[in-house]
This record gives sequence, structure tokens and C-alpha cells, in this order.
Amino acid sequence: MEKTSSRTIEITVISGEDLRVNRRQPVKKNTFVIVQTFSSRTTKMDTDGGSYPVWNEKLVMELPMHANFINVSVQCKAFSSGNKLIGTARIPVSDFSGGYLPENYLSFLSYRLRDRNGEKNGIINLSVKVIGPENMGWAASCPRPWTKVPVDNKVSGGTVVGIPVPYSY
Repeated sequence: MEKTSSRTIEITVISGEDLRVNRRQPVKKNTFVIVQTFSSRTTKMDTDGGSYPVWNEKLVMELPMHANFINVSVQCKAFSSGNKLIGTARIPVSDFSGGYLPENYLSFLSYRLRDRNGEKNGIINLSVKVIGPENMGWAASCPRPWTKVPVDNKVSGGTVVGIPVPYSY
């Protein structure tokens, strides 16, 4: 069996909230997002969303298996002085991968952005999905079924064997 060193993720950069230049004045236009794993991808520029930009842009990227975080930075294009950093967020991979979340599960996430001084400066909204093999159901992506659980605290009693199934709200 081939061991992979990365996995594919699909990040949709949805929108930003209350973005400000130097924490004082609202951003007027020309914001974009840079997402970094071991490579980086950039969204298109939102030219008229102001301090509440909307990108709704899907980025498909490779994420190394050893990666613990994804870095997201929001910048504003200032024609006279180049790009200005609005804020960054460091997203733990554990927020959308591993544990009990199955592959192909779509997580909607919001993170507080921090400026260069570590001060709060807006929010970034995105969704993340770890792309798995096609036609793989939730139960099949679970590492292993639950087995050998004692019943009624009896050691010699029977066991319960079950497989988690998705629940629709």
C-alpha cells in the first residue's frame, strides 16, 4: 500500500467582516486572500465589498500530512504603496481533519484576524473539506468500527458492535 505524504483540501474563502486599515479606517476596496500550506494560492480581488468583502472562491490545494496549521492572510492593494496586510489567521488542521470528522465533510469556519501587532482586526469566513476517495461513505471513512464494548458492566457478557452513521438534522 502506497503511503501518501499529502492530502488534498478544498478551501472556499467566503467573506470577510469589519476589515480595517491600521485598525482605524474601514477598508474601501481591493482586498484579497492568500492561503498557505506548503504552497500558496491567492483569491481574486474584491473590488467593491469595502470592509465586508465577498470572494466565494474555491481553492484546491495539497496539504502535507505533517502540517498542523494553514495560514490565511487578508491584504488590501494600495496603488501608491503596494499591498497592506489587514490581518492573518492561523487555522489548526485539527479543526477540519482527523478525530471523528469523516473525509469529504464540509466544515464552515470563522476566525478572528490579527494584524502585525497581534491586535484583532476583522473576521474571515471560510469552508474547508478534506477530499477523499470517491464513493466513500461516512462509515467507511471511520478508522475502525466500535467493537468489544462491555454490556451492563459484565466482563463475561456479550459485546456491542456498531458502526457510526451520519445523522441528518
